Order: sequence, then C-alpha cells, then structure tokens
Amino acid sequence: MISQSGPDREQVLDWVERVATFVSEEWGLAPITGRILGWLIACDPPEQTAGEIADAIGASRASLTANMQLLTSVRLVRRFRKAGERNVYYQIEDDAWSKVLQQKLAAFIAFDRLAEEGLKLGWKDETQTGRIRSARTSIAALAAVLDQVNATGS
Repeated sequence: MISQSGPDREQVLDWVERVATFVSEEWGLAPITGRILGWLIACDPPEQTAGEIADAIGASRASLTANMQLLTSVRLVRRFRKAGERNVYYQIEDDAWSKVLQQKLAAFIAFDRLAEEGLKLGWKDETQTGRIRSARTSIAALAAVLDQVNATGS
C-alpha cells in the first residue's frame, strides 16, 4: 500500500525499478534485492509481510525468501512479529544507510592498507608506484571529506 497523499502506485513502482537497477549495477546484487529495498523505503505502512512485498514487486515467494535472508543477515532489513500475530513482518532498519556507508568505508580502509603494503614491495618503476599512490590519494581525499562532514555535523 502507498500513502494516499503521495505519488501513485505506478510512479512508486517505476522508482523501485530504478533502485533495483542501481543496486544491481553499483553493488552487484540481484535486481530483486534492489526492488525489496526500494519497496521497503517507499511503502506505507513501513512494515510489510513477505506476501505483501512479493505482490507489490511481482516476485515469487522463493526468490523473495532468499533475498530477505540476505538483507536481514547484513542487517539492512529487520524481521519481526507483532504481538499476538503469526505473520512475520519486514522493515528497513532505521540506520540501514549508515550501515551501508560503514561497510563501504571499511572496504576502502582495507584497500588502503593493501596499497600501503604494495608501496613497500620495492618497485623500480615509478609508474607502478604512481598508480598505487593515486589509489591512496583518492582514499585519503574521501576520508578528509568525511572527516569534514563529521566535524561540522552536516
């Protein structure tokens, strides 16, 4: 269900499909994973059963189940039951995007450590070390921007 005061269902589903494309192209995940995320961002009420999600995005229950397990295992989506009900509900975590950013930053930090090790290998060609230094410079620039954002609270 979509809020009566917002966009119509077709507009929302079009946007959900764009989220699916982004998630697939940028993060390498299956499009259905992006559809689930997009739907859980946009849906009203924010908690949905697997059946409601499957119906909304046109997914099979089997495909949905596997992807929900992925999303709950990385804690982007939470699974819960309401008191006195048998249904299982899913809802995007309030801090889902913070978690995504933390995971990406951890990957950059890990790569920076690898690049630092690479510089210690004793390269004789400055072109090779230049490429490694370029990676480290880019990661340092990203870290500086994030530090500035954190310092200003923006």
